[in-house]
Amino acid sequence: MTAATDTLENGLLALLFNNTAFTGLGDAAGLLGSAAAGSLYVSLHTADPGEAGNQATSEVAYGGYARVPVARNAGGWTITAGIASNTAAVQFPACTSGSVTITHIGVGTAASGAGKLLWHGGFEDPVSLAVSAGIAPKFDPAVINITVD
Repeated sequence: MTAATDTLENGLLALLFNNTAFTGLGDAAGLLGSAAAGSLYVSLHTADPGEAGNQATSEVAYGGYARVPVARNAGGWTITAGIASNTAAVQFPACTSGSVTITHIGVGTAASGAGKLLWHGGFEDPVSLAVSAGIAPKFDPAVINITVD
């Protein structure tokens, strides 16, 4: 069994999260970023959406909920030692109705609908977050940590 090197991990994360070309791979310019960087969208889930899931799989459904866009640049994501972390706080809208228990988070490509789910993971501490009227889930900087391994 083999594992990805730090060079590959950091290069892929920088390409996907910062829209930075992965130089020295392929042709002279390497793997290029997008013409328009856009955003990735953070979503909340009531269960693990799994490897085959999409952004809507087990997604929360409280009143006022919407996915949060995070820019694909250094202002949105910091890449360090094989980890992509949110640079700034990721603040979700406050719950206006209903209640849910959030256990997982996702990062994908769409603002709404099925969308491509790229990463998913469960909470560590606490293992869940109960959301009801007036509660606005928030992830402080460097709390969302994504790896390639």
